[in-house]
Amino acid sequence: MRVRKIANAPVSFGVFELSDAPPPLTPDEMVRALADAGYEGIDSGPIGYLGTGSELTDRLAGAGLLLAGGWVDLRYEDADAYASGLPALEAALDVFAAAPAGDLPPRPTLACSSSAERFARPGGSVPGLPASDWPAYAARIQEATDRCRERGFEPAFHHHLGTYVETPQDVERLLELTDAHLCLDTGHLLLAGGDPVECLRAWAGRVDHVHIKDGDTKILAQALADGVDLRELMGRGGFARLGEGELDLPAVVRTLDEIDYEGWIIIEQDTLPGRRSVAQNIADQTANRQMLKDLGL
Repeated sequence: MRVRKIANAPVSFGVFELSDAPPPLTPDEMVRALADAGYEGIDSGPIGYLGTGSELTDRLAGAGLLLAGGWVDLRYEDADAYASGLPALEAALDVFAAAPAGDLPPRPTLACSSSAERFARPGGSVPGLPASDWPAYAARIQEATDRCRERGFEPAFHHHLGTYVETPQDVERLLELTDAHLCLDTGHLLLAGGDPVECLRAWAGRVDHVHIKDGDTKILAQALADGVDLRELMGRGGFARLGEGELDLPAVVRTLDEIDYEGWIIIEQDTLPGRRSVAQNIADQTANRQMLKDLGL
């Protein structure tokens, strides 16, 4: 039997940073809403949002949820900035180590900080990292990966709009230069010009964490025409509710079966604080969970 669990994440409620204010709902309200919708886990969101240590353990246990993982970004393009960010990585690993134990442990989700040029023009139209910078960049990703492994965690690197690992070609370069595993995000691939189904098949041996989100290239095109950045793209609904964008979700689910994927599947619908009501957010995530249930997940 494949071991798979379905989670959601605070980004689906507009929580990206601890400084986001006012919070759309309390952490207790969020975990309860997701548990009621049938989710088995939750991503940490910004480290500390769901608590740390016993506070985190008690909160998740009280809702019957496990910690699926959490986002840690580092500035791999800058040696000094990268080094200064390593304590935050270690602190995140401390949080994961204290989380409730389950048959699928939390997976550190490594990502690179934004590229200002690509953040302003997301979707793969802006040149990325110069070829000469890739070896050092990849070496730092490898070092962060190894640090996680030394602590007993297998991390997954998350390609992302607005960063130096945005397009399928960027991902291919990363996979070539490191032995890092991949968090494949269907929505970010879709809006960066990739085919999530083809990429799942091509990278099957390296994918061990999956974020399922939908995307709307029409909203992306309008955002680019209007000159707005990635943050506003999310606010405009560039990542749609499942079934309302262009993602071929049934094909994604079939492909996960074909490649014998095991692990966390995290549904995300990135939005900005205050763009939709809490009731709308909860209704969307309930509908998203039901859609996967209808497809056998």
